[in-house]
Amino acid sequence: MNNLNPKDMEIISAVIYTFIAFVLMIIAVLFFVYYSRKKIIQKELEKKDLEIDYQKKLLQATILTQEKERERIAQDLHDDISSKLNIITLNSHLLTSADLSSAEIQEITGNIITTTGVVLESSRTIAHNLLPPILDKFGLHAAIDELCQQSSSGPIQIEYSNDAKQRTFDTIPVEQHLHIFRILQELINNSLRHGKATRIIIVFTKDNNGCYCSYTDNGSGFDTKNTKKLAGLGMKNIESRVAMLEGKLRIESEINKGIHVTINF
Repeated sequence: MNNLNPKDMEIISAVIYTFIAFVLMIIAVLFFVYYSRKKIIQKELEKKDLEIDYQKKLLQATILTQEKERERIAQDLHDDISSKLNIITLNSHLLTSADLSSAEIQEITGNIITTTGVVLESSRTIAHNLLPPILDKFGLHAAIDELCQQSSSGPIQIEYSNDAKQRTFDTIPVEQHLHIFRILQELINNSLRHGKATRIIIVFTKDNNGCYCSYTDNGSGFDTKNTKKLAGLGMKNIESRVAMLEGKLRIESEINKGIHVTINF
């Protein structure tokens, strides 16, 4: 090294410095790649955690919906069926009395017949709420049309538009039709009960990409950022049913400006 002239020393120094700089650059690139990859993995994990959390919430909402449905059925059976069957049983026992007059027997028999008729009608109503017969017999289009007609009364107007009629739902598995019906049932109930709406417009369309439902009302609306309000309106139940359909749900609303819901599946 002592025999090297200054020019050679400069070249060697330049090579060494270049090598060191190159090594440092490689280290920096590797560190950047490692750090970037770590951030990407972290974001992916966070995304998966959010998806898992969302699925858990949907599952909880589904279970809650089922539990509420069971409670409602149990309450209906208790209030409309069980109590009236007790009345029929009581009247039947009265008929076993030997000292009843003809008028009393006729009155008790009349009560039994009347109450039995009420029980039968209540049974039909409960069965209809579980699975509307028209849905099974004539299809989803007819069931939605009937739902809109039954919910329209007085100042309340519900317009249902579906140019393709039952063909709109031909590509959707039959077992999923009830979910679509329940979604609309929940939306209409929310509009009338909470939104005090007087006009509802439901439009179904279909193209090569799928089926679309547009739901609009002129009700009081709400703040979509208010999660408690959304939960109270049963939107979580609707979300869980849309998820079962593997669809997408979009809710737009402002206070005093009604609601617009778009569903595609």
